[in-house]
Amino acid sequence: MSSIPFFGALFGSSASKSSDMSYPDKRSNDEWRAILNKEQFRILREKGTERPGTGKYDKHSPDAGVYTCAGCEAPLYKANHKFQSGCGWPAYYDSIPGAVTRHEDRTLGMARTEIVCSNCGGHLGHVFKGEGYDTPTDERHCVNSISLNFTEDENKAKDSKA
Repeated sequence: MSSIPFFGALFGSSASKSSDMSYPDKRSNDEWRAILNKEQFRILREKGTERPGTGKYDKHSPDAGVYTCAGCEAPLYKANHKFQSGCGWPAYYDSIPGAVTRHEDRTLGMARTEIVCSNCGGHLGHVFKGEGYDTPTDERHCVNSISLNFTEDENKAKDSKA
């Protein structure tokens, strides 16, 4: 990570109360390390952040499909909820109902809302409200690409328990 403290704070890892919560997928850190690459583990399990503009889904704009958790494959977002915000990370105005859990995050000296996968607790990013985007919710789910996978199979969302 960067030796500049400011960048380390932005793109490093943060602790959150969500790590104390219980989720249906209860794999240990050793089990997560066995299936995630180093960067996925840093972001999903240690609540890191990928650098803006570097993720493969930032400018990905399919008409249909489902974005799933890169850790547990739980369906999280429908492709038609994605919009171009220009923030450098994939942006969605809503999640699949019950798929994403919100927690208060007071790192970096401010109050933000962290979003995690409701199935495994994997860190996705943060949600911001009232920014004035022309979306039905006026919310922006700012999600790390590395926290996601994509499938064109719309049934993935329908078959989900989330």
